[in-house]
Amino acid sequence: MGLLDRCQELFNTANLYEVLGISKGATEAEIRRSYYKVSLRVHPDRAPEDPQATDKFQVLGKLYAVLSDAEQRAVYDEQGAVDEEADVLSQDRCWEDYWRLLFPKITVQDILEFEKTYKGSDEERQDVIQLYAQHQGDIEAIMASVMCCSQEDEPRICSIIQEAIKSGAATAFKAFTQEGEGKKKARRKRAAKERQEAEELQKELGLGDEEDSLAVMLKQRQKSREQNFSSFMSDLEAKYCKKSAKTPKRGKK
Repeated sequence: MGLLDRCQELFNTANLYEVLGISKGATEAEIRRSYYKVSLRVHPDRAPEDPQATDKFQVLGKLYAVLSDAEQRAVYDEQGAVDEEADVLSQDRCWEDYWRLLFPKITVQDILEFEKTYKGSDEERQDVIQLYAQHQGDIEAIMASVMCCSQEDEPRICSIIQEAIKSGAATAFKAFTQEGEGKKKARRKRAAKERQEAEELQKELGLGDEEDSLAVMLKQRQKSREQNFSSFMSDLEAKYCKKSAKTPKRGKK
């Protein structure tokens, strides 16, 4: 059974772009990021309850191999077909190794280095505005979703949003512009409790330097906001992990 047939069988669509939830005009970075997110959801180790997880994971690997290869993608875009004989679809490839080669694990030092360049950048501003629109002004959801963000960053994040509203780059949602003082106090109280717990854990473990402190913070965030923490790590790995060296292209078998 060919790749397109397998996609139809496992994902209910033979359109490679639809499987990843992206458009035909998606950039290489968007394809890579979407592949990571979708493959993470069906990874056999993370979805043991899905009897088709392994098959889905392998099919996604082949799908990405096609769309990430300029020649193979061009053939698919023009003809709506996949060259099953192409070397990128080699049946003896270990798709788990291929996936880990593309997405090596993120370390605490990677996060520290990324945080220094991300905070205050135009990229952060764009992400904040996008999340503001996505959550329709719900600052709690926004704060939980912005990467490398803590309660101390709220005034800065709100300032970004306010400037975007003022310039016309964002809609003035009532959830943001008219948020009640009670919600603000509850959010600050919750954040203070999380910070205190993190500090107590840090003292208990005898940790002191910046890297150890961040590790504690990440563990605390994972405990209190599991879903958003996972999303943060997914985005970070998909967008910023070091790319491995490209394998040399080979011709058809």
